[in-house]
Amino acid sequence: MKNILITGGAGFIGSKLALRLIDAGYQVTVLDNLLPQIHGENPETTSPLYQSIKDKVHFIKGDVTRKEDWKNALQNQHVIVHFAAETGTGQSMYEIERYTQVNVSGTAILLDYLTNEKHKIEKVIIASSRAVYGEGKYFSQQEQQFIYPTNRLEQDLENGIFELRNPNNPTEFLQVVATDEDSKIQPKSIYGLTKYHQEQALMICCSSLNIPCVALRYQNVYGPGQSLTNPYTGILSIFSTRILQQKSINIFEDGLESRDFVFIDDVVQATFLSIEKNTANYNVMNVGTGIATSVLQVANTLMQHYEKAVPLEISGQYRKGDIRHNFADINRLQQLIGFTPNIDFNNGIKRFCDWVKQQEIQTDKYEQSLAELKAKGLMK
Repeated sequence: MKNILITGGAGFIGSKLALRLIDAGYQVTVLDNLLPQIHGENPETTSPLYQSIKDKVHFIKGDVTRKEDWKNALQNQHVIVHFAAETGTGQSMYEIERYTQVNVSGTAILLDYLTNEKHKIEKVIIASSRAVYGEGKYFSQQEQQFIYPTNRLEQDLENGIFELRNPNNPTEFLQVVATDEDSKIQPKSIYGLTKYHQEQALMICCSSLNIPCVALRYQNVYGPGQSLTNPYTGILSIFSTRILQQKSINIFEDGLESRDFVFIDDVVQATFLSIEKNTANYNVMNVGTGIATSVLQVANTLMQHYEKAVPLEISGQYRKGDIRHNFADINRLQQLIGFTPNIDFNNGIKRFCDWVKQQEIQTDKYEQSLAELKAKGLMK
């Protein structure tokens, strides 16, 4: 039996992975600070995520920014799954020190330990993000080549032109294609930058120490159990709360911006296989579905499943640093660990909505989060 440490293991993905690993015979330790933004004000008594793993794992309430907590958690561990991180692209743009301290410095403490202390670590998995790419991969029909555009023009956004222009020929609008792991890295948020730093620091250090490591670039993960109170991550939760409260939904841009939504069970299985299969070692892999879904499609599908209609206000507003499109090329995931996602968007949304219907309607903090962005000049 191997011992596995999951940092952030009381979170959405971490808690589900912990239960999967226990079922497979692993001994699981969880290091988590039970952040109120995710778990509520009284997490040890009211957080469903924490309750799902309570008494099933060795739980350590601690913080990855503290060396003592890392040292305590790492004793007699064989595998590390490092999920603990501040998440949310928008919030990262005005809480830069916090995101950097937790994501970058927290990971550095782990790597110092692996370099300087005696340990039994045989493998490290780290949660990265599609945010490292910024805008995804595009194709120019005129030039017959792939292009990685940077920022959209402020003038275009103000005039309601949201698609990506060819920087070499501004009259041509580019065609989005699946983003593979060799695509250009150009994060548009502090969050994306910190995730890239995490994965690359891990790859450099673990390779030098001959400790197998894997970085998983998760797309937009959703499903039963995700936080319904955190307004900074997860439009499915945000939209669900608005719909159930019969409040209108502010759809940014024109609603045709798209992401790759991947169901939690598929993410857990891909992560589990990355732990078990040596073919994943020293690789970076996208974890998604390979299918783009627009924000407008998300909102309409949710209303269909809740059987409630609310006004969709397609406002033309936009957040600075937001990307237009990104969906994953998952060929490497399939080739290295033999995994293809099993749950399509419509099936996954149904499972998500069925779960949400059983929950208490949460306090809506969405407008508060938008006000914060506006006050910082990050939303137009």
